[in-house]
Amino acid sequence: MDQVCPRCKTTKYRNPNMKLMVNVCGHNICETCVELLFVKGSGACPECNIPLRRTNFRLQLFEDANVDKEVDIRRRILKDFNKQEEDFESLREYNDYLEMVEDIIFNLTNNLDILETNKKIQLYKDENKDNIMKNRSRLSKDALELLDILSMEEKYSKQVKLEMKVLEDAEKVAKIKNKEKLIDDLMFGETDANQILEQHREKVSAEERSKAMFSTGLDMEAGPGGSGLAAPGVASVQDQVFVYQETEEDLWGPDIPGIGGLAEAGYLEHIKTASEAEKAGGYVESLGCYRALQEAMAGLYFVPGKS
Repeated sequence: MDQVCPRCKTTKYRNPNMKLMVNVCGHNICETCVELLFVKGSGACPECNIPLRRTNFRLQLFEDANVDKEVDIRRRILKDFNKQEEDFESLREYNDYLEMVEDIIFNLTNNLDILETNKKIQLYKDENKDNIMKNRSRLSKDALELLDILSMEEKYSKQVKLEMKVLEDAEKVAKIKNKEKLIDDLMFGETDANQILEQHREKVSAEERSKAMFSTGLDMEAGPGGSGLAAPGVASVQDQVFVYQETEEDLWGPDIPGIGGLAEAGYLEHIKTASEAEKAGGYVESLGCYRALQEAMAGLYFVPGKS
């Protein structure tokens, strides 16, 4: 669905440079309308008339403005509700705390019990003022592990870039030397020019083939007819056609009809018909019925101690 500004009705199709902005209320308007409506720095939302400030508008990142609203609220709430699992005596208390946080975010996102929720937030801030400031400067164990992983990935990325740059520089130098040698051979050599060019092509081709073998471990011209799929020293294997063999099942119970004979036996009369969406996913009602019959009959003839 094409993005559209609810106020001026401008669409992304008509104005490819249009940027939708969103505020704390969750309603979006385009950047041009923000400049017009909030020229004095503050104003009201054209959708819900909530007082807003121009500085609080930000670029809408998601197609649904409510998602942007929830992300902003979650970021703001978790800035104060920043306790970790080690701050609680039991896992149950920590889970109750997380559930309370999610309830607060849900209420603010969906405009439910706003006054009571804000009172609850303010009460929490007053009671945990010192802990909030202390936890803001403390990184959680997961955050520290993530920082370590990002640091290792950054070092590895820099190392790979450095190695690639060295290889590219060496390749450029080799190309320049080959070009200069070709020019010297053509200018001062006594051999025929066509023969010199052919020798140069063969040399360049051999160098590229050796680079391919170094990077992949495969000889790109090895194998029958130069197929380029065989590795050095590895014998080719002839593919064999797969033949399906039906598995033998021992249910330790009465025999049941095959999945194709369930309808004739009347087992599907009281089974819910598969919907079009289920059929599109490959499910048919006979599959569920067959599985249910297997589970019902399995083990009825089983006698402990006998195999």
